[in-house]
Amino acid sequence: MATVKTIEIPDFAGFSPEASRFLKSLKRNNRREWFQPRKEEYERLLQHPMMALVWELADECRKIAPECRFEPRHAVLRIYRDTRFSKDKTPYKDFVAAKFPFGTEGKKIDSLGLYIHFEPGEFYIGGGVYKPSNEQLRKIRESIMQNPDAFTDIVEDPKFKKRFGEIQGEKLKKAPQGISPEHPLVEYLKLKQFFVGRSLSETESYKKDLPKKIARDIQELMPFIRWINKSQGLW
Repeated sequence: MATVKTIEIPDFAGFSPEASRFLKSLKRNNRREWFQPRKEEYERLLQHPMMALVWELADECRKIAPECRFEPRHAVLRIYRDTRFSKDKTPYKDFVAAKFPFGTEGKKIDSLGLYIHFEPGEFYIGGGVYKPSNEQLRKIRESIMQNPDAFTDIVEDPKFKKRFGEIQGEKLKKAPQGISPEHPLVEYLKLKQFFVGRSLSETESYKKDLPKKIARDIQELMPFIRWINKSQGLW
């Protein structure tokens, strides 16, 4: 049993069909007057299990991902959506998520790290850099061109591709300015985001061994995460 501030978090016992039903109901009734009377239910079914999962991941990943921060108070994301710049004004997310930044507060790449979420139908595990700045993206592309083998040895490794597939993210229609459209890695160089991930079934998230399954994925993700970090010259 772990304690965060005044909240007692039980040991992770898996998510539940009830948690999935709650999120389905939230999606249909995404308004404050529906959610507020059910906030404690959300905490019991979703927030607290996710915090418990993060506690266990901190132990599981201490050796395999020491550069990432597994802190339940900060890792579990708020249920409230930021609607300031969105046409969708629904106030709540219909999933529960956590992220684990790479590095310390003073020495990290914004948006670089690991990410997990639970929603009806799946449990998602991913990692990489989701919203790189133009400068960060320039350095990533530079690193690919300067040492292509170090990059392709990771992302084209059969074991890596079988687990995570292709690098995901938005892509330019044409080669970036200054890069030949004939470059052998041009499809990678067109990317504006660099992340990979995979989904487990919803029923797999009901089991107590979920942290161990996630940890195995994180272990396979870390060479990719470290490569991106190294491209920035921070470490």
